[in-house]
Amino acid sequence: MSSIIGWIILGLIAGFIASKIVNKTGEGVLLDIALGIVGAIVGGWLFNEFGHSGVTGLNLYSLLVAVVGAVLVLVIYHAIVRRR
Repeated sequence: MSSIIGWIILGLIAGFIASKIVNKTGEGVLLDIALGIVGAIVGGWLFNEFGHSGVTGLNLYSLLVAVVGAVLVLVIYHAIVRRR
């Protein structure tokens, strides 16, 4: 249970930071959390593909990985939403 709460907290923080980097405003709390969690997964996968460790827990390195992934997810999200 605590790991789920950790992922939500990490996702919220990463989603919030990534939203500020990509478009200067948040997407809303729930979407920030969702995109942050997806971003943490994407960031962890990307870092593993390039030979680095992915998300290792609730720490600054994992936050960096999650933010990188969340920025990538947000850029893709905005590209898809703007087309509609």
